[in-house]
Amino acid sequence: MQTVTSDTLKTELAVLPPGPRATPWSTLRFVRDPAGFFADQYRLFGDPCTLWSYQGPILITGDPELARTIFTAEPDTFEPFATALLSPFLGRDSLLMSSGERHRRDRKLLTPPFHGSRMRAYGRIIVDVTREETRTWQAGWEGSVHDTTNAISLDIIVRAVFGIDQPGKQEGARAVVKRDVEAMSPSIVFLPLLRKALLGVGPWSRFVRARSQLDALLYREIAAKRESGGGGEDILSLILAARYDDGTSMSDTEVRDQLITLLAAGHETTATALAWALYWTHRDPGLAAELRAELDALGPSPEPEAIAALPLLDATCTETLRLHPIVPDVTRRLRRPLKLGPYMVPAGMGVAVTTCTMHMSPALYPRATEFDGKRFLGVKPSPFSYAPFGGGARRCLGAAFAMYEMKLVLATMLTSFEFELLDRDVVPFRRNLTMGPKGGVRMRVRSRRARVGATA
Repeated sequence: MQTVTSDTLKTELAVLPPGPRATPWSTLRFVRDPAGFFADQYRLFGDPCTLWSYQGPILITGDPELARTIFTAEPDTFEPFATALLSPFLGRDSLLMSSGERHRRDRKLLTPPFHGSRMRAYGRIIVDVTREETRTWQAGWEGSVHDTTNAISLDIIVRAVFGIDQPGKQEGARAVVKRDVEAMSPSIVFLPLLRKALLGVGPWSRFVRARSQLDALLYREIAAKRESGGGGEDILSLILAARYDDGTSMSDTEVRDQLITLLAAGHETTATALAWALYWTHRDPGLAAELRAELDALGPSPEPEAIAALPLLDATCTETLRLHPIVPDVTRRLRRPLKLGPYMVPAGMGVAVTTCTMHMSPALYPRATEFDGKRFLGVKPSPFSYAPFGGGARRCLGAAFAMYEMKLVLATMLTSFEFELLDRDVVPFRRNLTMGPKGGVRMRVRSRRARVGATA
């Protein structure tokens, strides 16, 4: 990162746009309602504005032209933001914590399992897991579909990512992973002062115990796969088999950190997106009926790729992620100065695209606060005004996998059951690292449909 003196940095910061200074109350507001927090700042200070956070100053923007500048800048312009805050949860060797040449070589090694035929190989696992988790549903079942989508997403990670295929081991692995996810509370993520042992009690001690159990599980699986010689189709096996250009491979610790990152980035996020998709499709019964008709037209045994290519299904999932992006903001720290509009943002400062406000811009999306399942029918959104997975060289590595999973799970549920939505006014709230639907989207199964249109 380019070095600047404190006096020089103060001078450069003085010509940046105004903005709020961090307080305990503003931090709490951000944690509880990031979209509302960012919208308030733009109303008060304009877009862009400077957020003086506890992690350092950040220029925040929801302007698509400034997003274009950030997402198309040279990759070495940036490094991860708030690494000290997040590395205890993701690991120092996580792809999300690296930058420069390290980030490029790791991303190149990790990319193949998430694209093309490799990714499509997970289609049967996704459909099978969905059917198993909903096997006991009959007409009259009711409950939180978010609980179910969480269970589905967790099981897919255990099978497709960690490669645990023995039923007995799967159950134990799910329990270990679930404890770790639930122990990662917002309090210890956003407030480092709470990371105290406190005689073995409290949220930090609970997290440390849960993470220790998860580490033991992952290192056992890594050792077992290395000993067996690999050859599996799961993502762990593919990572272990992958080689850098110089012929070397990732160490056990590096592999562990990537698995933790895949868990953190791919579990709650996909489960939450699915819960919102079920909610919105059943707020509009006509849309749910059209989706089922589109799925049924494929016949009794379509391939997963045929399901994933359906235009209305794709548009519905795309619109869901517009209203509920995976991350509310995409934040990076500058390694070198970057000109954003009329401002020269100095090295050492953060820049952030607030996707949650950009996606709600009436100038970009008419009736932006409304869900329209056909908004993106036949329309490919710009990557500079639609960025639910981030953008540029650091865009989420698993974005294609997440969309693929989302479509197949939603399709399998819609072709197997008809639902009644029990709560029509569901609002987002902070679950842990992600915002989820308050109450979990309560639904009732009205009838069990013939299983057509979702067979792998």
